[in-house]
Amino acid sequence: MPTSSEPQSTSGQPVVLAIDVGGTKIDAAVLGADGQLRSRKQILTQADAAVGLFDRLTGLIDSVLADSVLADSVLARSSVAPEVIGVGCGGPMTMHGQTVSPLNIPQWREFPLLERLQQQYQLPTFIDNDAKALARAEGWMGAARGEANYMAMVVSTGVGGGIVLNAKLLDGREGNAGHIGHVIVEPFGRDCVCGARGCLEAEVSGAAIAEFTGQPAKYASTEIRRRSGLLVGRAVSSVANLLDLRLAVVAGSVALGFGDDFFLAAQAEADRSARLGFSAGLQIVPSGCEGRGPLLGAAAVGLAGLAAQS
Repeated sequence: MPTSSEPQSTSGQPVVLAIDVGGTKIDAAVLGADGQLRSRKQILTQADAAVGLFDRLTGLIDSVLADSVLADSVLARSSVAPEVIGVGCGGPMTMHGQTVSPLNIPQWREFPLLERLQQQYQLPTFIDNDAKALARAEGWMGAARGEANYMAMVVSTGVGGGIVLNAKLLDGREGNAGHIGHVIVEPFGRDCVCGARGCLEAEVSGAAIAEFTGQPAKYASTEIRRRSGLLVGRAVSSVANLLDLRLAVVAGSVALGFGDDFFLAAQAEADRSARLGFSAGLQIVPSGCEGRGPLLGAAAVGLAGLAAQS
């Protein structure tokens, strides 16, 4: 049964311009009503300091829109322009993305992303935290389909999460609920970009691993891969014990790239640490969205925003 964390149906839904803003790359796509990508492109977030990031973002969007029209022409299909923009962006942010301050994008501090996109494209625009957007995607077309209670998280350049309880995605006071990357997992651990010490993000994110090993996370040793999984399992178990959950879906280039070393260690820690009657049996599983999760999530943010207005 569909939950309020996901689009209610794919029938008759508008075409969506979906944007995923991350610390390493920005991905954009035009998605049809069935969630299939009609066109897709990406840029590196920090590739050209001489050009403002928002200008580079609009250049990416314009290119994706042009490709979508071309694809329709090649397929002899009528071109349908996007009717809504959905964005998943790293946090923190103020409610609905009025301003965004991604920890891994230092040039954006209280950046008015919502207003700027609406002014540029004159379309209804909806923004949420990228990991909360992923939670929508997993409930819509991924590993949490049909589930009313679960969390989804991203372990990539940074670490974030989104939580669905009783079929509703949690927002919190300013829209930042689920920020599992700043659960303390090592009290005397590494300094975190948030200002605290020993946060999950400071220990297992791609940026953190690159900093303390001196090379990209994809080259991490088996020991680091397993330790990362263990710490994620520790954090997820705490959340499961707190919120009465038995499912956590994990995505992101670090987690998925680390593969079995990561997920077996995470599950073993969950088996050790989630022991209450309601949390025992907690499952930590990979994303079921096959690499489309962030964009499906951004699209779901846009569709949910439109639905709330109707």
